[in-house]
Amino acid sequence: MEREEKNLRMKAARMKMGLSQSDLAERVGATRQTIGLIEAGRYNPSLKLCTAICKTLNTTLNDLFWNEEDAS
Repeated sequence: MEREEKNLRMKAARMKMGLSQSDLAERVGATRQTIGLIEAGRYNPSLKLCTAICKTLNTTLNDLFWNEEDAS
């Protein structure tokens, strides 16, 4: 459930920027399939990829990937 929420936030941020999965993938040096798998909750991206995604989407790791429940 937590992973799904994170991926919905990533997808929403991507769509807010007007980017397709392919657009985001190209900007962060990944494949469209990788972005799709992250959004589907079937791939755990590296910190390097998470950071690149956040920079591209003008957000922070905390906003995009952190869940308050993770801190418990």
